[in-house]
Amino acid sequence: MKKLTKLLTTAAIATGLFAGAASAEDMRIAVVAKALGIGFFEAAAKGAEEAAAELGDVEIIYTGPTDTTAEGQIEVINSLIAQKVDAIAVSSNDTDALVPTLKKAMQRGITVISWDSGVAEEGRQMHLNPSSNPLIGNMIIKLAADELPEGGQVAILSATTTSTNQNIWIEEMNKVMGNYPGVEVVATVYGDDLADKSYREATGLMQSYPDLDAIIAPTSVGIVAAAQAVVDAGKVGEVNVTGLGLPSEMAGAIESGASKSFAIWNPIDLGYSATMIAYHLAKGDAVAEPGASIPMGRMGEVTLDETNSGAMADPFVYDASNIADFKDIF
Repeated sequence: MKKLTKLLTTAAIATGLFAGAASAEDMRIAVVAKALGIGFFEAAAKGAEEAAAELGDVEIIYTGPTDTTAEGQIEVINSLIAQKVDAIAVSSNDTDALVPTLKKAMQRGITVISWDSGVAEEGRQMHLNPSSNPLIGNMIIKLAADELPEGGQVAILSATTTSTNQNIWIEEMNKVMGNYPGVEVVATVYGDDLADKSYREATGLMQSYPDLDAIIAPTSVGIVAAAQAVVDAGKVGEVNVTGLGLPSEMAGAIESGASKSFAIWNPIDLGYSATMIAYHLAKGDAVAEPGASIPMGRMGEVTLDETNSGAMADPFVYDASNIADFKDIF
């Protein structure tokens, strides 16, 4: 079978540049990122390619808007509906805003799943969490607290105010704050997953809270920007940056000491798993329903809960002892 992977902008999809390029027998699975140009999603696209190569009859359409907005994703999804793709796997910029468009896709026979950052239940058949939300919430505060045996002040630098996954992780973090006595969350700010705004917000946190001990960024864009802000402010050793990031982007922060440790699941595995799930649902050899187990190839199976959501794997901690092993991978 002919297997093609295309990196497409909205305009390319809208003009149908890929139409007719793949074998008519190939299943077309659209992997929709929050925005193009973000390393985490580029790595997920590689995983989707791996799944397509393994399956043998799949064309991956990797796309997304140019910025992290619901409006941009709606435009992309409408273009994919017009192209009559077989499945859409989306990491959502907004829990609810995408629902009407995704419902339209499902009504037209397109399999729809969300992954990484979910949409409301009525807008998808299932959601693949990269890990368990409670485990992630506990992990991001634990990474900060482990460096603060006497307690201290921490602040949150998140993505957007509407970002589904970050909001859930922060909520889960707040639930376990009692396990970390003396650790106080003094502020939550939003960098909109933009490097320059995240940098400014991190700088503002250090200025507003001179006794700040840690910045927790549950976003791969924000954590890198915050680490650079700490270096530029001359506060390495005073303010520890942690949260969720990519080894390739955080290696310098670990080396400089701006970050003691951080965590992430493997986005390559995540893109791979989302593609496998979309494939099996679209083929009809798996059904998204509570209690169902859906194959994820080499990642095993995901079991769905009462909301048709499931977790891929536990987050993994990266620090000076292992960063060299992963920084060239993703």
